[in-house]
Amino acid sequence: MLGGRLRRLAPLAGAVVLLASGCAKKAPQTTLSPKGPEARTIANLINPVFLVAGVVFVLVLGGALFVAIKFRARDDDDFDAFPAQVHGNFKLEIGWTIVPAIILAVIGALTVSTIFTLSKKPVAGALHVQVTGQQWWWEYRYDLNNDGKFDEIVTANDLVIPEGRQIALTITSRDVIHSWWAPALNGKKDAVPNHRSPLTIQADHTGEFIGQCTEYCGLSHAQMRIKVISVSADEFTKWADNQQKPAANPTEQAAVEGWKVFAGQCTSCHRVNGLKDPSAPTKDFAYPNVVNQRAGVVPNLTHLMSRTTFAGATFDLRKSDDSADGRYCKALGIHWADKPADLTRCLNRVDLEAWLLDPPGRKPMAPGPAMSPASRGMPNLHLTGQQIDYLIAYLSTLK
Repeated sequence: MLGGRLRRLAPLAGAVVLLASGCAKKAPQTTLSPKGPEARTIANLINPVFLVAGVVFVLVLGGALFVAIKFRARDDDDFDAFPAQVHGNFKLEIGWTIVPAIILAVIGALTVSTIFTLSKKPVAGALHVQVTGQQWWWEYRYDLNNDGKFDEIVTANDLVIPEGRQIALTITSRDVIHSWWAPALNGKKDAVPNHRSPLTIQADHTGEFIGQCTEYCGLSHAQMRIKVISVSADEFTKWADNQQKPAANPTEQAAVEGWKVFAGQCTSCHRVNGLKDPSAPTKDFAYPNVVNQRAGVVPNLTHLMSRTTFAGATFDLRKSDDSADGRYCKALGIHWADKPADLTRCLNRVDLEAWLLDPPGRKPMAPGPAMSPASRGMPNLHLTGQQIDYLIAYLSTLK
């Protein structure tokens, strides 16, 4: 008897567990909390559709339960009895044919209208940004003077935008198909090699909006994250001005030693705009002439410390836990590295050191032999602890 009851309760328990698994106190990638006009346009379509679907679900499931309970067999003789049939009832058959057709027609018309609304050309004052998906991170190139060249700012991981201003994204890929999606701001858009796909976003207010690559693109697809940071117009102007400046030359001894490590180990792939040899500060650094030069398919590090994440937004560049330091660092704006004291206090050295020590061990990749055209991701350079300390000292100057 008890076993029979447990078996009957099992489906109910499964349904409760399934429902509970969809609950979350913090859900930054929810589609149910639009924070921009494009996302609200989608919500204005989805919410009524969900409501209609819910009503249909209740009616269909309720009807099925009603029939199952009312006409269930109560004794052995009932198994051969048939309830009254409705086949041939003209009104019923027309009704359950016409009503669903009308519902689908209305939903179809609203869907087409929403698609046309979202596909409108950006306004004249929109900020244009090219988004390039790569295994496994996002590159952002800004066209500040609207000349179509996307060459004023080159950054990675954090897409910084001014609040209340329309952002016209041009989305593409350098390798395989990716998909860019920040659900609080708009729907997803595939990043396809040799193809340019437009997408418009706009943030109602300042804040961080989290997203994710939604097209399986290889080993670290799940760790190809998106962060959109909306700031005030003044903050954005300050950020943009700083991003266009060349990197400062290191002066402290540890940072100079770190420059030597960077120049010898990292410049075959990474770029730092305005990089100079500290021993010849008036002369531009001569990047090594490597046949399989991978610069352009790895993040530009010119202003690394102006970002909040690294390694494809997999790790926080500053502390983000619930400790006193973590709360303080989370409260800082995008210029958190302006003050040496803040950088010393907030830099997430634990993850940064672990990354430099063994990148493939921290993020699934396929780095292969260094500089191999088939490699994907950062290889293990087998840096010593001293080299890592020096390298972090140099990277900390890239504000």
